[in-house]
Amino acid sequence: MTVRTTRAVRTARWEGGAVALVLALLAGCSSPSIASDTPSASGSSSTSAASSAASSPTAAAGPGVPTPDHVVVAVFENKDLDHVLGAGQAPFFDQLAAGGAAFTDAHGETHPSQGNYVALFSGDTHGVVDDSCPQTIDAPNLAGQLAAAGKSFVGYSESMPSAGYTGCSSGRYARKHNPWVDFPALPASVNQPLTAMPADFAQLPTVSFVIPDLCSDMHDCPVSTGDQWARDHLAAYAGWARSHNSLLIVTFDEDEGSQANHIPTIVVGPMVSATRSSQRIDHYTLLRTIEDMYHLTPLGHAAQAQPLDGIWVR
Repeated sequence: MTVRTTRAVRTARWEGGAVALVLALLAGCSSPSIASDTPSASGSSSTSAASSAASSPTAAAGPGVPTPDHVVVAVFENKDLDHVLGAGQAPFFDQLAAGGAAFTDAHGETHPSQGNYVALFSGDTHGVVDDSCPQTIDAPNLAGQLAAAGKSFVGYSESMPSAGYTGCSSGRYARKHNPWVDFPALPASVNQPLTAMPADFAQLPTVSFVIPDLCSDMHDCPVSTGDQWARDHLAAYAGWARSHNSLLIVTFDEDEGSQANHIPTIVVGPMVSATRSSQRIDHYTLLRTIEDMYHLTPLGHAAQAQPLDGIWVR
């Protein structure tokens, strides 16, 4: 079987799974809960976030974006779109995709990992062409923008040994996936371990990034491991966000090495229509969308990107 045929089969499985879930919801049948029975790293209780397509408002056609109370961006690692969605290895990711906006034409910026994180955080790779550590970058970035606008930012990294840690690695923690450390003008307070993520999601900063460690993010471990981690650590927030004007963005840094750099990206929240979008997006698109949400001037290449469109609930 050719690669193209394999991808077509996986895409069909994904689409079929999404349709089956929607039909089950419309019929009033039970479906897997989006919330986990396992507490998140913050210790918060799980909340169901399954929603019925029948009650989903239509998506706005215009380019305007909403202003969520909170945005959480979770970044996973090194997987092709069709190795995650519809592949049978990531039921929680499939469930998020069926209940939110799943992008079929999303792309990373570069290979290897580090430049993608820097681009997502600051609108440019700033010449980062490898995973060497440490990097020191003197440039505007999302955290600084938010602070200047009276908003807040924190990055939460799994397995990071202490708040404000600037070392290159510790166990399964890798600084190359933690871009805010590379911007020394930022206060150490924006750099927190995942254990510092508040149990009360209302206490989250305006925007936060959640970075799993090298196993949980699928870099060194199977897709199924990362999927279970996402269920354990993101499901409670995804459920809470749906009733608290908040947003979850799940994306990847890069694919498995192709020139196209084709990655999964899913957006979930009460302001998001359940849909599959063919809009071509990348990390600059995501940055531009967040900046537009809080009326920030787009940074670097985000200024040429268009924000996410066609997914917003009227």
